[in-house]
Amino acid sequence: MFGLIPKEEKFFAMFKDMAANIVTGGKLLKQMLDSYDDPQASQKKIKDVEHACDAITHDIIQKLNKSFVTPFDREDIYALAAALDDIVDLIDASAQRFIMYNVEKPTPEAKELAFLILQGCLAIEKAVSHLGEKFEHIAEHCVEVNALENEADRVCREAISRLFDEEKDPIQLIKWKEIYETLERATDKCEDAANILESVVVKNA
Repeated sequence: MFGLIPKEEKFFAMFKDMAANIVTGGKLLKQMLDSYDDPQASQKKIKDVEHACDAITHDIIQKLNKSFVTPFDREDIYALAAALDDIVDLIDASAQRFIMYNVEKPTPEAKELAFLILQGCLAIEKAVSHLGEKFEHIAEHCVEVNALENEADRVCREAISRLFDEEKDPIQLIKWKEIYETLERATDKCEDAANILESVVVKNA
């Protein structure tokens, strides 16, 4: 019978793998905007990371469906897997916008948002690293994610405000507004994952 009970560590290991992939995606996006010498190649690498995260999400759900014992609530495992997958989806969507709209050069605000996305991904990775250990350490990293999301929201708001003040070409205005909002939504997804992690802490304290 004991052989039929799955090891809890498998879920934690998969979440840690996923968080590491998200950080890789965040780094690739930041590098893409910082250098911008071959954005198509950078976007392809990000797409590969997105596919890897999809595969891990699928594995988590498959394992969840076959498991009798889970390390924390099933709905939280599913929600966390989906939230982590959403982060890399938005990183990929952000990179795609630069290719789709033939952006010649990223703005300083876009670079700042990419930096904040990466910081959010790093904080999520730190929070996830404590799963299966002392859950109370997770909370401090979740607070950091919330602060980063607030900062990204401010940068996005100010960038769009400046866009409406200064951009005369309506097509460029529409393009950049969508780019800024897509970048900012990636930090929203980091906050969603942090909220689920905080919920896990409360339930398992």
